[in-house]
Amino acid sequence: MAPSSTFLCFILSVHLLLCSSRLKLSFAFEGTTETESTQSHQQKHQHTIRLSSLLPSSVCNPSTKADVKKSSLKVVHKRGPCFQPDNINGDDDKTNSPSHTEILLQDQSRVDSIHSKLSDTNAGKGNVKETDAATLPAKDGSVVGTGNFIVTVGLGSPKKQLSLIFDTGSDLTWTQCEPCVKYCYNQKEKKFDPAVSTTYANISCSSTLCNSLTSGTGNSPSCSSSTCVYGVQYGDSSYSIGFFGKETLTLTPTDVFPNFLFGCGQNNRGLFGGAAGLLGLGRDQISVVSQTAQKYNKIFSYCLPSSASSTGHLTFGNGAGVSKAVKFTPLSTVSQGSSFYGLDLTGISVAGRKLSIAASVFSTAGTIIDSGTVITRLPPDAYAALRTAFRQLMSKYPTAPALSILDTCYDFSKYQTVTVPKISLFFGGGIEVSIDKTGILYASSLSQVCLAFAANSDRSDVAIFGNTQQHTLEVVYDVAGGKVGFASGGCS
Repeated sequence: MAPSSTFLCFILSVHLLLCSSRLKLSFAFEGTTETESTQSHQQKHQHTIRLSSLLPSSVCNPSTKADVKKSSLKVVHKRGPCFQPDNINGDDDKTNSPSHTEILLQDQSRVDSIHSKLSDTNAGKGNVKETDAATLPAKDGSVVGTGNFIVTVGLGSPKKQLSLIFDTGSDLTWTQCEPCVKYCYNQKEKKFDPAVSTTYANISCSSTLCNSLTSGTGNSPSCSSSTCVYGVQYGDSSYSIGFFGKETLTLTPTDVFPNFLFGCGQNNRGLFGGAAGLLGLGRDQISVVSQTAQKYNKIFSYCLPSSASSTGHLTFGNGAGVSKAVKFTPLSTVSQGSSFYGLDLTGISVAGRKLSIAASVFSTAGTIIDSGTVITRLPPDAYAALRTAFRQLMSKYPTAPALSILDTCYDFSKYQTVTVPKISLFFGGGIEVSIDKTGILYASSLSQVCLAFAANSDRSDVAIFGNTQQHTLEVVYDVAGGKVGFASGGCS
């Protein structure tokens, strides 16, 4: 018997309704299973965050995992309570801490500088190319205009302990030096004085070592009374100029490196937050990674602390071996000759569901990982997809005005806890990196808490995996092996 027209209309209506529902679900996500309960799925793939944990603490809570490795340094935040160097300088940095708006604007300046550098390097191609152990504790510090992290190393004979910002996007290590012939900003420790060290020596202008500064700093060296002079400038207009020298570097009591090449700063200005200088962990031949390669085989790792009141570590070498929990992705071959570490970002998931983003969105400009950039920058189309999915799942919370570069903000002032969707990034080789709950939100105050991701202004700009999203991850750089690894729970 032929179906009635009424029944046909009913069947057609149901079919269209189901199709419409599927279209709405597949608009934002891939791989949705029709039998899965949306509510139970979201509960499984969300974080519950106590809002008091987003506020700064005045007490240092050291990580229990920071000192377990042989060649490890403690990492601390530059403006947190864990940054307490020895030999405090009476002329300590008395300046006020920058506001969140200032930090984010300074972060954007750094990002603009990175984009400009890579654009020049690649002539507009927009691509990013590519066993003993020592660990330094790491602290989170908003320096060099951004949220950077600090470790303490020894320099000279007898050694002088210095707190330096460590930066995977820089190569030259430098510190402020006496007599500081031009200008030195205030730092928490007494400045390094090469005159009292028995192992310091200047590098002459005629030395081939002097010429190595060009690739490591982006500037040609100059001369002063036959001594090689370096100059390095950062994205926020901070800079250091001084004598290029060699000295004994002490990372740990058993890891000592004579004739270490570094900059002895005589004219230094910028937003260094009381740190004595910078430790360069880039890929150039004058970086710490390259200068210690004979001992550490160009392997280092770090864990950035979850907040300014906790600690992490920076470790050189393989130590007792890499944990089986670490999953590696190949270093990208994009941006050949640059200081940066390139990765192949391939996807993003929100609440356990992968966003529908074309592969070309990520491959057009490539991605780098950078310890000095605060907020992860995504291609515009990728960020738009992330923002849409995040906003859909956070719709029950009241919104708040944008905070500088962060445009998805909420007013949590009437809540004690909130639930947020889990976010993961996917990299080459199929590895998934789950972002810790402390890396999803950036809080100005409880009335202005924002999604801690931002969009690049152009699809041709390289994406940047920033340090907020690296919180508590064990990040392992095997430069000689051409890979970078990630594992959760590396520190508090």
